[in-house]
Amino acid sequence: MNFTVHVHVMPLKDLLDPQGKAVLGGLSNLGVSGVQDVRIGKKITLQIEAADKESAISMADVCAKKLLCNAVMEYYEIHID
Repeated sequence: MNFTVHVHVMPLKDLLDPQGKAVLGGLSNLGVSGVQDVRIGKKITLQIEAADKESAISMADVCAKKLLCNAVMEYYEIHID
């Protein structure tokens, strides 16, 4: 079976997000008010062939741990369609 798996990678909550701060400043300069914080991350979509949903999630987890996410600075979440 083919599965579409989404890996969302975000900076750790305790770390500064310079891209997010730059976007927040830009929004303020454009007159947009009310935005309290901005965090910038990555969304990676994988097409995985696996026997079942659990196997596809497990494979995506291996991909995230080995390549897609820097565990020192980021965390990830896996979602499957």
